[in-house]
Amino acid sequence: MEEINNIEVVPCTESDYLKPFRVHYNQNGTKKSWDFMRTHDSVSVLIFNTTSHCFVLVKQFRPAVYMCEWERTKTQPPQSAEKTEEGAAEAAVSESQEGQSASEGESSSAWPPASAGVTYELCAGLVDKPDLSLEEIARQEVLEECGYDVPASKLKRITSYRSGVGVTGAKQTMFYAEVSDDNCVSAGGGEPREGELIEVVKVPLHEAMTFAYDERIPKTMGVIFSFIWFHNNMSPKYKISTNV
Repeated sequence: MEEINNIEVVPCTESDYLKPFRVHYNQNGTKKSWDFMRTHDSVSVLIFNTTSHCFVLVKQFRPAVYMCEWERTKTQPPQSAEKTEEGAAEAAVSESQEGQSASEGESSSAWPPASAGVTYELCAGLVDKPDLSLEEIARQEVLEECGYDVPASKLKRITSYRSGVGVTGAKQTMFYAEVSDDNCVSAGGGEPREGELIEVVKVPLHEAMTFAYDERIPKTMGVIFSFIWFHNNMSPKYKISTNV
């Protein structure tokens, strides 16, 4: 998952997933314009394994996150001249081991490690099958990404909300699914034909809130919100602690 090389950034002139637009409008007598992106709505699923009392998340490389980290590192101020020779040697070794290709004249050392683009997320997917309900789409994602076969009727709708309100305004609907080891029919990992490379990760219940608030662990807001939802709504039912 973390072997990324031959990076090349090019203009995006056509996409099946994103379509840029500019809207012009008047608001309270003032003429305005706004650039936005049209994209698909999505579903996400908080999966709780009742056998092992753990949450089931997915871990994957996100190019958009990686490129944001690359932009951030480019704008960081130069390191202090007081850097020790030992530290400089360690940095040189680290850069030489990355072995990543660059484009447009950038040296390989300019690219951050692939781990900079890896995030922990809820199982999720696009709403791009008009003949399926949201529950059925969510069920397919749970099966493909995490390997659990859960009937759509067993999915509990938590809520829906807007994401990327300044750019896409897309809606995501979040579900809750309880699974057991008996429901596990495969290792998951996503759909290779769609270019997915996903690692299934289990977070023990008693470590959930520590995980959620640890800023060193890159994660989506959906993970944090869903863990809080579980603590408020499901923990009392099961008389189990989320270590809050």
